[in-house]
Amino acid sequence: MFPTTRSLGSRFWGYAAGTAITWTLILTFFTGTVSAHVTVKPSQSTPGAWETYSLKVPVEKDLNTVKVALKIPEGLAFKQYRPVPEWSVELATAEDGTVTAVTWTAEGEGVGPGEFQQFDFVAQNPDASAELAWDAFQYYSDGSVVEWTGAEGSDRPHSLTVVSTEGSAGQADGAADGHDHASSNEGAAADNAGASTTPAADASHPAPSGNSSGSTTGTTALVLSACALLVALAALGLALRARRKSA
Repeated sequence: MFPTTRSLGSRFWGYAAGTAITWTLILTFFTGTVSAHVTVKPSQSTPGAWETYSLKVPVEKDLNTVKVALKIPEGLAFKQYRPVPEWSVELATAEDGTVTAVTWTAEGEGVGPGEFQQFDFVAQNPDASAELAWDAFQYYSDGSVVEWTGAEGSDRPHSLTVVSTEGSAGQADGAADGHDHASSNEGAAADNAGASTTPAADASHPAPSGNSSGSTTGTTALVLSACALLVALAALGLALRARRKSA
């Protein structure tokens, strides 16, 4: 009877250890996935500034990313983009000539798994405080599209840039520089003539409000993953201890 009880205890702890390890692997994978966001930086800037924005595109699938479309938030004046080798740029414009979306298309294989690409452009911020929601559309080589248009905490959140007078002193200096802030991109002026609109640029996606690009989700997953790892280690230790006693 007594050996049977200890055998059941060993099986229980062995099962607990296996379950905890499985959840650890799942949560670790989830954490890696949510951190692979398409993002636009900086997340803070000042009103009226000619800001250099960077669109960072990581690959979260075992497929190449071959195209990225970015909607320009209302009130932001797109000015220039930095050319990227083997990538073409297409601008969608409104009737008044305002750029409403930018699409980067790979002329080669694009961005492979485990890689990322960065696209830089200059835009003038609104004169008043605002929250700029960056809706992005990531195209893969199999034709699938990941829409980074959700609110904070969603699976596919968009980036947000807060335009406020409470920005850092460095940002204020950048705003004071005016056109000089954008001069580093000289020679990269976009040619608006003949630009056509892509399906992603025309898609109507309201920009929900939020305060960050999914950082809460990533932090929660990381904490849960760490807790699961501790439980797994404790369960594994108890299982080994029970097995030694039953031997």
